[in-house]
Amino acid sequence: MLKHFLLLQSFFFCLLNVSFSLEENPFTPKASLIRYWNKEIHGQSLRSEFLISKASPLTTIESATFSKLAAANSLQTRFPDFCSAANLFCFPDLTASLEKHDGDSKFSVYDQKNFTNYGNARAGGTDSFKAYSKDGNVVTDSFRRYGRNAAAHDEKFTVYAEGSNVVEENFNSYGTGGTGGAGEFTNYQNGVNNPTSRFTAYSDSGNGKTQSFKTYTHEANAGEGQSFTSYGKNGNGLPNEFASYGVSANVIGSGFANYGESGNAANDTFTSYGSDGNVPQNNFKNYGAEGNSAVDTFTNYRDAANVGDDSFTSYAKDSNAEKVNFVNYGQSFNPGSETFTSYGKEAVNHKISFKTYTPNSTFKDYAKSGVGFSKYNVSSSSATAGMGEGKTVNKWIEPGKFFRESVLKEGTVIPMPDIKDKMPKRSFLPRSIITKLPFSTSKIGEIKKIFHAGENSTMGNIITEAVTECERAPSVGETKRCVGSAEDMIDFATSVLGRTVVVRTTENVAGSKQQVVVGKVNGINGGKVTKAVSCHQSLYPYLMYYCHSVPKVKVYEADLLELNSKKKINHGIAICHMDTSSWGPSHGAFLALGSKPGRIEVCHWIFENDMNWAIAD
Repeated sequence: MLKHFLLLQSFFFCLLNVSFSLEENPFTPKASLIRYWNKEIHGQSLRSEFLISKASPLTTIESATFSKLAAANSLQTRFPDFCSAANLFCFPDLTASLEKHDGDSKFSVYDQKNFTNYGNARAGGTDSFKAYSKDGNVVTDSFRRYGRNAAAHDEKFTVYAEGSNVVEENFNSYGTGGTGGAGEFTNYQNGVNNPTSRFTAYSDSGNGKTQSFKTYTHEANAGEGQSFTSYGKNGNGLPNEFASYGVSANVIGSGFANYGESGNAANDTFTSYGSDGNVPQNNFKNYGAEGNSAVDTFTNYRDAANVGDDSFTSYAKDSNAEKVNFVNYGQSFNPGSETFTSYGKEAVNHKISFKTYTPNSTFKDYAKSGVGFSKYNVSSSSATAGMGEGKTVNKWIEPGKFFRESVLKEGTVIPMPDIKDKMPKRSFLPRSIITKLPFSTSKIGEIKKIFHAGENSTMGNIITEAVTECERAPSVGETKRCVGSAEDMIDFATSVLGRTVVVRTTENVAGSKQQVVVGKVNGINGGKVTKAVSCHQSLYPYLMYYCHSVPKVKVYEADLLELNSKKKINHGIAICHMDTSSWGPSHGAFLALGSKPGRIEVCHWIFENDMNWAIAD
């Protein structure tokens, strides 16, 4: 069939008597999209180069080849080639293992490596990782059997994965059996979008080895966060320090399982943990079980956080002389919930104290003696006493993320949020391929197989979350669809708005996280309520958008000027939701603006690479 297709293509070239370059080939997915745009869209004299730029980069032959493989359900057999040629988001295969090193090693501007059997049984020395995987896109690093049975060996991770996008790091069998020395993680995964770190069999059976985690996942966004499994098991005198951990992070989860199990004289300190976070979720399971003379201190835990959940299950079980201090625990602006189950059960000579503790907590099956509560259930509102409502909530809602319609007036000085696209760079798939790929929760297993995603892997979770969200029932008055091809987006937009439409996006990212001046403002449809379709990126292997239309919106475009020079630096697109009555009371817009559902309208900018469709004026 492919041979016949190529013969047919040659026939058309001869018939047209035109010589085409690769870019001008009329049979590529990009050329097909241009023809589809010209056929389906009316009223916009110039086609949207912004949308066209996201077309699949596949050549004619590649498109036909991968389409045939998809139809035969064997695309996974050529997945690395498909991923590269189609510009997809895929975790790369790690390079060959780094098995050896001589003397101390300093790694700078270094990434995508697999450290296996590295530094085992070393005596002394330091391995230093600086500027590692910094500002990367789709980062995968693996440290396995690293520093096993080493003596007085130090590891330093400084500025690790900072500013990177979609990070997955695995620390497996790390520092096992080590004696002395120290591990230090500083400026680790700060500002990362969708971070995942797995610490498995980390510092197990260690003797006096110190681990320090400082400025860890600051201002990170979403993601599974960190998983600490079998951490410090059977350790002797292991001091672990978590300082300034997960501060100002957004929807970050941390899991501590089998942490400090059977440890002797362990000393763990959690300071400024999860503070100022938005919807943090931390799970501590089988923590400090069977420990002897251990001390765990939680200071300034979840302070100024916005809702979220913490779960402490089987904490200090069967321990001896365990001491746990919770000081300033959960002084959140907007309380979440904490559940303590099987806490201090069957422990001997333990002492657990809670001071200034949050409400909304559940204690089940815990030791009735040896647990002291001081100022328990004190209202968390005391944490915000003397602060105005707007100041309270703005602690975790970025300034300018939500605003009122009245802001959109020439001359107004406003804070601009970070509108930069934090998603991996990807392209649409051509319709000839995407129609042959499964996309439903009932076929999650097939999807993961195609994209080489393990059952509990980061990519596997990304796929599951995206498909589940796409199948979610629409909210009241909402019309929605997830689209993975530009043609599908055109079809959805025109089905809602008709074929006389205009697609707009914010011009660039200038002014992000700065004060800017609103310049000339233009209201679409004369600034009246109108129909519109907004499309926001979803994290998925190929470029996919969540497109939806909601009732009673207004759309504006506005020049944005530099604060001092008043020079135009951007042209922004904003959408205002005039009816918020169906929104939840804990929506970030109300937390930022200090109101309730249905009482105010809420506006926001269209971020980089997102778009808004509206009826042409």
